[in-house]
Amino acid sequence: MSDKKIELMAHLMRRAGFGATREELEERAAKGYEATVEELLHPEAQPPWEEDLARRHHIGARYGNGLPETQGWWLQRMISTKRPLEEKMTLFWHSILCTGNAKVDHPQTVQRQIEMLRKHCMGNYRDLLLDLAKDPAMIIYLDNRDNHKGAINENWGRELLELFSMGVGNYTEDDVKAASRAFTGWTHKPFPPLYPYQRYFLDFVYNPEDHDDGEKVFLGQRGRFNGEDIINIVARQPATARFIARHLYNFFVADEPPVPAWPHTPPRDGAAINILADAYLQSKYDMKVVLRVLFNSEFFKDEKVRYAKVKSPIDVVVGTLRFVGDYVTPKPGIDDLVYQTMYMGQGILNPPSVEGWHTGKEWINSGTLANRINFVAERVGDLQMPGVQKVVSRVVAKGGKVSATEFVDRCLELMGPVKVSEETRNALTAHVEKEGALRQDTEEGRAAFARRVGRTLQLIAATKEYQLA
Repeated sequence: MSDKKIELMAHLMRRAGFGATREELEERAAKGYEATVEELLHPEAQPPWEEDLARRHHIGARYGNGLPETQGWWLQRMISTKRPLEEKMTLFWHSILCTGNAKVDHPQTVQRQIEMLRKHCMGNYRDLLLDLAKDPAMIIYLDNRDNHKGAINENWGRELLELFSMGVGNYTEDDVKAASRAFTGWTHKPFPPLYPYQRYFLDFVYNPEDHDDGEKVFLGQRGRFNGEDIINIVARQPATARFIARHLYNFFVADEPPVPAWPHTPPRDGAAINILADAYLQSKYDMKVVLRVLFNSEFFKDEKVRYAKVKSPIDVVVGTLRFVGDYVTPKPGIDDLVYQTMYMGQGILNPPSVEGWHTGKEWINSGTLANRINFVAERVGDLQMPGVQKVVSRVVAKGGKVSATEFVDRCLELMGPVKVSEETRNALTAHVEKEGALRQDTEEGRAAFARRVGRTLQLIAATKEYQLA
């Protein structure tokens, strides 16, 4: 198997999934790149999430009210899933069409939104926006339940245009008001309150008596628009196509600046944005078509964009656990892993604002970097982990006398492959040399050899390059 094929497959699985072990990369590379892309785009062909098994371990998460348990439920699913792109796309939409439990104050309702996002994650964007407008978590989060005929609340209408579809500069204040009027009467039941009779499921309800059925002018079109009409108009806008394309590029290809900078900062690769936007419009907003174009494009495969993204905290935690083979099946302790993602700056189901999380270099500060390194180092240095044992076995299998340089290269290859600078590679090699010759001719020597593999993996986890996807 050529190194080039493995490196390209590793790139695909870091972006379209949460990374992969060497064994999985070799299996997928043998199957072929395009075949793997198709497999990822058709998650229904893979075994489903074992919800019954997970429920035995996370009873409170599925039907309870606790946020950490609900966060753990999804985190467990990301670690265990055999449909990585499905969960990655669900996370993508949660990152830009987000609600936060801090305001919704009802984990069940937020979790229902995640299930809705998963249902549409590779479907039609117009359908996704329509269900988002009817989603009780969003109706609460962006105050559409307080949006009434004759007394509009513009929060949902504004964010629909600013952050969920077209972006600043592509609509007017009058468009925001018209959109808000069109969504009057879109609310949820029961209403209010959630208390004092415990929490219960909420459902969308349309109240025609509270709906402004008058004529409206929206994006230059005139009519007695309701919310669905507004979404139909929004979905077909070229500005929406470019906005979603830039989000996809930022999430899957290379870091872009935060959304507020987009009106003033051109895309990193304007030609790529045009290709994705064209696919969006020509397919009538079919995200599976757009993703197929993205993953098979030359701009995605280009070596210049590999390691051009800072891993998100979810990528760090989920990717590490899948690599070492821990929590592949549900077991106690998932709550602690939820807190680990929060210490690194990403508390899923609870983003800091309606903008979601800023990505790229903003994931990194002195505190989050230390947490990232410590989390990964603790796990890849644990020789009891099945994934680490496989790495040790493959390094050992090389047999004979191994130089420090060969030893480091083998560890880098099996942990990613991870491409590091020559300076970093030399530093890793110097550290291995400092500990003396690598010996496997006695039982004691083989045990020491295994420990040195673990320590080297820990050092790789501390490199700048390992923080990049």
